[in-house]
Amino acid sequence: MMIALFPHEHKKQSFELAIHIREFLEDQGIQVVAEDEKAEAIGAVPISKIDPTQIKFLIAMGGDGTILRICHRYSHLDAAILGINLGHLGFMADVPVSDIYPSLSDLLNGAYTIEHRLILEASIEKKILRGVNDIVLHRAQNYSLIELAIQVDGAYVNTFVADGVIIATPNGSTAYSLAAGGPILSPQLDAMVITPICPHTISNRPLVLAASNKIEIEYLSDYDPIDVRADGLDAFPMKSGDKLNIQRSKRKFKLVNLHRHEYFSTLRTKLGWSGKLR
Repeated sequence: MMIALFPHEHKKQSFELAIHIREFLEDQGIQVVAEDEKAEAIGAVPISKIDPTQIKFLIAMGGDGTILRICHRYSHLDAAILGINLGHLGFMADVPVSDIYPSLSDLLNGAYTIEHRLILEASIEKKILRGVNDIVLHRAQNYSLIELAIQVDGAYVNTFVADGVIIATPNGSTAYSLAAGGPILSPQLDAMVITPICPHTISNRPLVLAASNKIEIEYLSDYDPIDVRADGLDAFPMKSGDKLNIQRSKRKFKLVNLHRHEYFSTLRTKLGWSGKLR
């Protein structure tokens, strides 16, 4: 078996842990590889020296942002991701440092499932973005609120006057969308949510749609181009009169779900819910 390690480039602790994890995995007969620029530092084999299709798992060391970076940079790899949380608010990176080695043992012993989560695809003509968490349209350098007219499957829904809108997957419903007042969607749902960002009218509320729906968003305001961004990473500008099409991608985001870690427990911990069973 081959596993790729991805330590966080700005966390010294991440590299130190990666060395220990590499040693642990190699003791179990696993070949460990890493990005070329980091491989030597942790004693792993550079990815460029192997057949990447042989990689079974990607282990992200950092937080949800590290996982997203891997998804975008290595989208061509058909491997599931396991996240080790070295940050704070991580929903995908749900393995705490204190539980690394029992979790890795479960991974090697098959005590896991692989979730195939929704990815969104946004396009204007030949420009395409894919988002694991969300596709965000934001007013960028414009100082005023912008007008965004939304249609779903050809039916007009509303024109939002706001700082922008977020189209989030269930995976991304606990990210920017949640901060903007959107609902939490179970990651098992085949759905997406439209969440306006600081809308001018308080009656504007998030809208949950089926993942099979197709969304068209037209930028109406006669202002400077706005920003269309996927997962806070890849982006392109959208000018007045442009129409952005958003639909589910044929690709899936594969996330390792260890049996020892449970989604609602992670949710309670990360959000600081204090309710108790009687």
